Amino acid sequence: MSVFSEISPMDYVMETENFFVIYDQYPVSPGHILIISKKQKEDFFNLDIQERTELADLIVKTKKIIDSKYTPDGYNIGMNCGEAAGQTVMHFHCHMIPRYIGDMDNPRGGIRHCVSGKGYY
Repeated sequence: MSVFSEISPMDYVMETENFFVIYDQYPVSPGHILIISKKQKEDFFNLDIQERTELADLIVKTKKIIDSKYTPDGYNIGMNCGEAAGQTVMHFHCHMIPRYIGDMDNPRGGIRHCVSGKGYY
């Protein structure tokens, strides 16, 4: 059983047919949100077409929620798929990480830095 199945609906920011949204308990930045599948599916590649379509719409809706409360300057949207990619909870979740000017010295390359030393170009 996934740790996500223990989350109370009282903690949901929003929910749809196939997903629920919560604020991350260990946020990388103010407003960091998780979009979590209601059914325990391992990662993005296990979502069906309806779920992937709903997820795309939900990312846009979630951005509006974060924008209205936190007014970030940018976003990283992340899904870790598999242990080698850093996934530790084997239940689909998508990170919506708001980014702010000055939150790090040089954000150039963004997600490219997930493998040490490979993000520079």
